[in-house]
Amino acid sequence: LNIHASLLPRWRGAAPIHRAIEAGDPETGITIMQMDAGLDTGDMLMIERETIAPDDTTATLHDRLAALGGRLIVEALEAAACGGLSATPQPLEGITYAHKIDKAEAAIDWRQPAREIERRVRAFDAFPGATFRVGDEVVKLWRGSVVQAAGRPGEVLHAQGDTLVVACGEQALALHTLQRPGGKRIAVRDFLHALPSLPDVLG
Repeated sequence: LNIHASLLPRWRGAAPIHRAIEAGDPETGITIMQMDAGLDTGDMLMIERETIAPDDTTATLHDRLAALGGRLIVEALEAAACGGLSATPQPLEGITYAHKIDKAEAAIDWRQPAREIERRVRAFDAFPGATFRVGDEVVKLWRGSVVQAAGRPGEVLHAQGDTLVVACGEQALALHTLQRPGGKRIAVRDFLHALPSLPDVLG
């Protein structure tokens, strides 16, 4: 038996939690499945759903799914011992693949809609972390929120006090928690205090 962290056949593969958050899925779950020769293609034995909260990261969702998977596999083994498990083939519709996360995906493309960037920030927490450039410095962004504003993608629209807003392809992103190279996660106020003079456009 195998514990898979998605509602199969959606998100077969190596990174189902990351990809579910990145795609904006409203829910995911655990599938207990039989192993076969394919990539997460075996028959399904048990399924339980889990809501993806608007502020979930891969780290927070992983912890809940790990607990859920631990409980379900015990139930599945107990049911199997008394012949109470039935296998259901995976549907042929709705198959998607959760490809392994590549570090090259970490770089934020400000030309994308703010909503997509915000989801990717949460999907890449804790690994690999979404990044952008301030000059030659690579900064990680750990939390942001979508705001109604417009400008050239990457343009710094506001940088003062507790507010750092960057224009995206659609709308804009307010940056809340960041991390400079070699440092720890800090609030935007501390980030702006350390870097009081930002370029007009972020990379």
